[in-house]
Amino acid sequence: MSRMGDVLAGFHAAWEFDSDSVLIRYEGGMRTPKLFQALGERRVPLEAIAGVTLTPGKRGTVVLRAEPRPGADPLMEAAAGQLKEACDPYRLVLPAEREVLAEYYADELRARLTASGPAERFLVQAPKGPLSFKAYDGKASFDGTSVAFRWFWTGASSAKWKAGDQRFAVTDLSGVEWRSPEMFEGHLRVLRRDADAAPRVQPDQDPAAVVFGLGYGPVHESLPFAAAVLAAVRDRGPVAAVPAAAPRRDPADIAERIRHLGELHQAGLVTDEEFSVKKAELLAEL
Repeated sequence: MSRMGDVLAGFHAAWEFDSDSVLIRYEGGMRTPKLFQALGERRVPLEAIAGVTLTPGKRGTVVLRAEPRPGADPLMEAAAGQLKEACDPYRLVLPAEREVLAEYYADELRARLTASGPAERFLVQAPKGPLSFKAYDGKASFDGTSVAFRWFWTGASSAKWKAGDQRFAVTDLSGVEWRSPEMFEGHLRVLRRDADAAPRVQPDQDPAAVVFGLGYGPVHESLPFAAAVLAAVRDRGPVAAVPAAAPRRDPADIAERIRHLGELHQAGLVTDEEFSVKKAELLAEL
């Protein structure tokens, strides 16, 4: 790190060292974890790093890892320790023959670290929007100012259908709860300030949550989404994004929604009043 622009290349990523930060560029190859491909590159200020380790890896490798300070990176805060080791964005795997060079950079980094303990604010930039992904029961979208959930016919519970599609302004939220799709009952839930003290219902019944399933809400889509929302909530303002114009609903889609609503009504899951109100809302979208 005696010179700006020094680069240490490993498997799936390369670290470029600057005087006050590390620029991590992730590869786009087929063997690269999809989360890394989605992130592309990240600039990590040295003040966001608490420590550096170099340890033996598997099959003739060594692992250089920067330990982020708690509260410094919205991605790691949203992940809450749920990422698998191979998907750790602060982990650089190198051939064992590069251990001496890796130790040199590790020592240089350690010498320049000055901060420790929890960070008072996010120091690493959150993924930029607009962002969206498909969960099992709906599509989640974030335009930098609000989170929207649009329910799917095939997966959403009757409770979510009764509540209708949802939109939550960043200014009304207190945080985000992300449970990895690789775990049982994976979901993403936005936490509303006016509901913080209320008991939480199951995610599949909560209109403030989307649930994941096999192939739905993958880590590389849902985690950056959660991080971007969390950063916007902490900042109490929008992340850099260009809000997408809301498209007009397809009449065929509206007709299908009304048909499904009628089925729920006939099954006794929706009252007469709820059916009339929701049908009027759908017709107003044409």
